Amino acid sequence: MPKFLTTHWGTYEITKGNKRKITLTNWKKDPSPTEFGLGFVKAAKDNLRIKQPYVRKGWLEKKDKNNTKRGKDEFVPISWDKAFDLASKELLRVKNTYGNSSIFAGSYGWASAGRFHHAKSQLNRFFNLFGGFTNSYQSYSYAAAQTILPHIIGMDLYSTLEEHTSWNELAKENELIVMFGGMNLKNSKVSSGGVSRHTAKQGMMKCKKNGVKFINISPLKSDAPNFLKAEQISIRPNTDTALMLTIAYILIKNNNYDHKFIKKYTVGFEKFATYVLRNNFNQNWCSNITGISVDAINDLANNIARKKTLISISWSLQRASSGEQPLWMGITLASMLGYIGTAKGGFGFGYASVNSTGDDFRKISWPHLPQGKNKINDFIPVARITDMLEKPGKRFRYDGKNFFYPNIKLIYWAGGNPFHHHQDLNRLVRAWKKPQTIIVNEIWWNSQARHADIIFPANTSLERNDIMLNPRDPIIVANQKSMKNYKESKTDYEIFSGLADKLNFKIKFTQNKNEMDWIKYIWNKSKTICKKKKIKIPNFQNFWNKGYFKVETPKKNKIMLKNFKDNPSKFPLNTPSGKIEIFSNTIAKFNLKDCFGHPAWFEPYEWLGKIKKYPLHLISNQPKYRLHGQLDNSYYSKKSKIKGREPILINTIDAKIRGINNKDIVLVYNKRGRVLAGAKLTKDVMKGVVVLSTGAWFDPDHKLKLERHGNPNVLTNDVPTSSLTQAPTSHTTLVQIKKAPKKIISKIEIFTNPNKKIKRLKN
Repeated sequence: MPKFLTTHWGTYEITKGNKRKITLTNWKKDPSPTEFGLGFVKAAKDNLRIKQPYVRKGWLEKKDKNNTKRGKDEFVPISWDKAFDLASKELLRVKNTYGNSSIFAGSYGWASAGRFHHAKSQLNRFFNLFGGFTNSYQSYSYAAAQTILPHIIGMDLYSTLEEHTSWNELAKENELIVMFGGMNLKNSKVSSGGVSRHTAKQGMMKCKKNGVKFINISPLKSDAPNFLKAEQISIRPNTDTALMLTIAYILIKNNNYDHKFIKKYTVGFEKFATYVLRNNFNQNWCSNITGISVDAINDLANNIARKKTLISISWSLQRASSGEQPLWMGITLASMLGYIGTAKGGFGFGYASVNSTGDDFRKISWPHLPQGKNKINDFIPVARITDMLEKPGKRFRYDGKNFFYPNIKLIYWAGGNPFHHHQDLNRLVRAWKKPQTIIVNEIWWNSQARHADIIFPANTSLERNDIMLNPRDPIIVANQKSMKNYKESKTDYEIFSGLADKLNFKIKFTQNKNEMDWIKYIWNKSKTICKKKKIKIPNFQNFWNKGYFKVETPKKNKIMLKNFKDNPSKFPLNTPSGKIEIFSNTIAKFNLKDCFGHPAWFEPYEWLGKIKKYPLHLISNQPKYRLHGQLDNSYYSKKSKIKGREPILINTIDAKIRGINNKDIVLVYNKRGRVLAGAKLTKDVMKGVVVLSTGAWFDPDHKLKLERHGNPNVLTNDVPTSSLTQAPTSHTTLVQIKKAPKKIISKIEIFTNPNKKIKRLKN
């Protein structure tokens, strides 16, 4: 029987050939598979795998009191017993001296598509049994939406994503999909709980075949797949809210909006309309802000008003200065059109931003590893790591309330990599020196491992058993171990079990269960849940032998907020008014200067409308050949590089002005840092905009004070969207670019093992 590997970017069949060589092939049931997962086997055996536990020399010898060498120091190999001993004693010392709130247990998704080996679940269970920890809330991908959506429509983000109107329904009745931020298919290749089948392309093609027109409002033409033949409207980054405000202005002026829908299903429209008219957000104002012609603005407004229209907002738009506003404004505009709750239109947040949005699936809240309860109330919004480390005890605002940053003495990280996803990495590096100790579970010698004090070598998904149970995916997949543990590496579960043993709570942590015991436990819990929903699933052994099981799909296709539209008194929204809150009294009472009680225009802190020193707007989007920073060491990611550097897309005119040719190594810089990248000239990016995708492993050259590989987060600003959500603003960044002088083109070091010559420490 076939074996499967489940990942965030797809499911693959595992075959063993001569000499038991493992090969991955795309699963035949996936209509649109991703190729970059095929490089997983080679990456799992490459020279960057961490072979055994290590400890940073300066930390071990206690000679680096201010941690100035963290990120630059040598590492000493040690035994597992020594590593568990050092880490457990340090955890106890910090707990007894400073309390559990001084421990930040960091984990940021993408570590495992499996239900059991999910790194954050393992981390949370361990530290909850240890007495608690400072936690983080939200996701970098959509933090602004997570906080503001409940105020507007009374649903959390995950419920919103699960309730999106299906592609099948949109194909029947919808006429126009306006894509603010596009619908780039490369973004739909992933899902945080794992992916069995990629379906976004099929859904979009069905809509196109049925005559639905698409309009792509983005500085990148490539944000719309070619087969859509979308009308292109190039817009200055961070000005989508301005365009939507002007469309609203035109509709109000022409009295061309759905009065009945506004009156019956929303609150606060009058205050919003007064704001729009008072500020005279007319076509000329909008043209000056967005760079779009007045004629194009009028045509767009007329198109939207005449046709059954879906307003689609990309996740990327809220990762910007005042990122709450385009989402709020998109819902407001959709309310004015009156199609919310029908298949004729409405709004969407994340079509093609992730796999499964717009799919027909039966929502099931699958069980997971029990995590217990965190006794510590301290937390941070996920993107405020550096602020926390720099400013212990300082007050911060979040969702209308006051909180204080804890004083962190120890960081334990398992899953994810802050040196990939966080902004202003040079600032993070400085703040990262403040904790007394950094402990990580890590697979490869990436930047996170190199900035740690104690390193536990972790397994890949190929080296463990697990089960994919994604609430947004109809197929359950068995992830069956196909490789021996690499050298001395262990699973996160084994690592935390070993630490728990040293700390005298191993039995509480493991409950005397091994890996397969826990997987069967989760399966049996799943059977109970399915029985209540009258869904039949096989016994565990039959499932495990076959490798997958498809859960029956719903008979009716999904339409977002249909019940609310059909009967708002019986099915009110979970907002104070029970309606869509175009004006939120709750938010208004927070008295925030950077987020009013209704959608509004706030000038970005960096943008092309006010150029001071750096004249190009940097977009740092999801790459095509990997998931964020995952598998940057694989063949499929490396083949996309230009002379070893991450490619940066530059408009041909901008390149010509600067004397830059295709495949030149260029220097990208601003006041926050300097980055080397490989130039890729194109006409698909509007003039004044450059695109450097995320995920190039952070590779600083300390002597030259630059990052030599192409990590855009050296350049992005670590400033929150607003005091309401405290979300990241990576897409609000201005830079300059020039051909790199030969003297600063240094060799890339991040793909070289830092410990080749070190001998094993005697214990």
